Order: sequence, then C-alpha cells, then structure tokens
Amino acid sequence: MPAYYFEINPIQEQWHQFKAHELAGQMFDNKYDLAMAIINGMEARSIKGGYVLEHFIFNFA
Repeated sequence: MPAYYFEINPIQEQWHQFKAHELAGQMFDNKYDLAMAIINGMEARSIKGGYVLEHFIFNFA
C-alpha cells in the first residue's frame, strides 16, 4: 500500500486538510518562512480544536 493511502495512514488526511486550509494560497521564499507558517497553522488548529500542542519535529533536508 502507498504511504498516502488514507485508510492505512490517517495522518495523511490531516496533512491534506492542513495544506488545504492553513497553507492554501501562500508562497514561501525559504524554508524558515514555510516552517513558521506550519507552526502558526498548527497552533491555530490546536486552539480551534481545543487540544494542547506539545511539540513537533521538523526534518528539513
């Protein structure tokens, strides 16, 4: 099964929703700007969803 198969890997659906709502229509000049947009989007989703965002890890190559 491919990694993006939603029924097997449910985080893919969440990532799809995140890209469609928090990142849609934005352009980023560099990885830092993208990282900050992701951080801000995750914080906004946690507030809206009523859960605590404890930590996340970026792995930029």
